[in-house]
Amino acid sequence: MENLKVATAQFENRSGDKSYNLGMIDSLSAQAAKEGAQVIAFHECSVTGYTFARNLSREQLLEVSELIPEGPSIGRLTEISRANNITILAGLFEKDAHGNMYKAYVCVNERGLVARFRKLHPFINPHLTPGNEYVVFDLMGWKCGILICYDNNVIENVRATKLLGADIIFMPHVTMCTPSSRPGAGFVDPDLWLNRQNDPTTLRQEFDGLKGRGWLMKWLPARAYDNAVYAVFSNPIGMDDDQLKNGCSMILDPFGDIIAECRKLDNDIAIATLTPEKLKAAGGARYINARKPALYSDIIGQPHISEQKVVWL
Repeated sequence: MENLKVATAQFENRSGDKSYNLGMIDSLSAQAAKEGAQVIAFHECSVTGYTFARNLSREQLLEVSELIPEGPSIGRLTEISRANNITILAGLFEKDAHGNMYKAYVCVNERGLVARFRKLHPFINPHLTPGNEYVVFDLMGWKCGILICYDNNVIENVRATKLLGADIIFMPHVTMCTPSSRPGAGFVDPDLWLNRQNDPTTLRQEFDGLKGRGWLMKWLPARAYDNAVYAVFSNPIGMDDDQLKNGCSMILDPFGDIIAECRKLDNDIAIATLTPEKLKAAGGARYINARKPALYSDIIGQPHISEQKVVWL
């Protein structure tokens, strides 16, 4: 397994405007490839936009959704990958031949679809069907997994993906800057985004505080550290429908250290070199080897009805 140079991106998407969003994916992919990245990851529903879908009827969501891999967006992502010589991970709404709809995230290279994952815990629209499987795939000699946004907050999902062999977990999100029961949470005023050139300080305080990055730092490094994985976190910046998002796309190593992060108040990429040596040197690798599943397999596996409450909705 050789070193792998990975980029994570942030950009301000347009709701339902696939042409514009794919254009941004093309531009940022070209930039990342020029800087030596072999792979680039974009946020949840980066092709379609995300938050606007909460107000769509079933018929409207079907119109936005696409078949995978037959749909036009997979074809366009393949063209972008081929033109820029870079593997691309991006998200969109998917439909199948039976009219079921999913929150999907795909990996595409110059030959087409490499992997597809369906979000296990979707909530933005009641007509979405939850995914029912983990996905681990090979990428240039590395084993990779995908977990979308809320999936990463259920810690069993991250550990299960690791135990299936993943050394890199792509974690696309549309998150932060929403109300919650935790102290300090809440929306960020969109006027601060419009005035960011004149007053970047106030906006950065909101983005980096407990409404945003401060909350992320409570848990994201732990997912990487506990499981000895590289975590590739991607998140939009700017307005997503009527909600302001703070970006902070970043890559963390198996020690839980941030090795690359987007810090612009704008569209941006961050690139890191992933080295296989860290996978075994990190403490999480030793903790996984020290597990005693006979003690808790029955506890973790006992029947449970999933109940998902998203406060900001």
